[in-house]
Amino acid sequence: MPGAVVITRPRAQALPLAERVAALGRQAEVLPLLDISPLPDPGPLRAALARLADFALVAFVSPNAIDAAFAHLPQRHPRWPAGVTLAVLGEGSRAALAAHGITPDTVDIVSPRDAEHSDSEHLLQTLDLARLRGREVLIVRGESGRELMADGFRAAGATVTTVAGYRRAVPALTPALAQRLRALLAAPNDWVITSSEALRGLIELLKELDGAEGVDVVARMQQQHLIVPHARIAETARELGLSRVTLTGSGDERLLAALQSRP
Repeated sequence: MPGAVVITRPRAQALPLAERVAALGRQAEVLPLLDISPLPDPGPLRAALARLADFALVAFVSPNAIDAAFAHLPQRHPRWPAGVTLAVLGEGSRAALAAHGITPDTVDIVSPRDAEHSDSEHLLQTLDLARLRGREVLIVRGESGRELMADGFRAAGATVTTVAGYRRAVPALTPALAQRLRALLAAPNDWVITSSEALRGLIELLKELDGAEGVDVVARMQQQHLIVPHARIAETARELGLSRVTLTGSGDERLLAALQSRP
């Protein structure tokens, strides 16, 4: 009998996937490895959103960035200025836009063509960067993140504004979390990992658990199977010594298909 499916996304994104996993007859375990919280001062985000029409392109790095931004946009229609292109990195972000009523029928939405490489590098390759020269670009992301996207736009001659929409943090190793980790590592399971940051955070939590218990729980993680949507996360797993990895490409459909093909 297959083990559990451990879903490590932030809780808001994990619960819908958990329902679909359960519909496949698999046990779903929601274990958020990143806590998402609002910023104490949303002023810079609101200021950027107040002049959306000034930007040639707005790039959202994640579904959380989309939700954070739309929480501060007016509820009236139209909610998106005409002529402003949206750029997102994967199917999850497209779904988040759709949940806010933004679809390709009404707005120009660009994302990487290759579902297995839904990252900043491939987004830059997809976009017509030449048309951004001398124009303004807005990037909405978490409090910290890679500068590759912003650097790519600047290299193309664009003026770039980067604004934080939310805060993310690895949860603290509480006794309850330690107990859950021990239980999940006691048998082979499938772990859905959708963030390199979350995977690194998991390993740090396990190292902390090692030190507290004198047991090599990190070695136990090497016996677990990871299902990841992006090549960069697969590379992170290999760097951390985790070799049992299935790369699916972007989107829940591909994640679910990979789970269904597991023996």
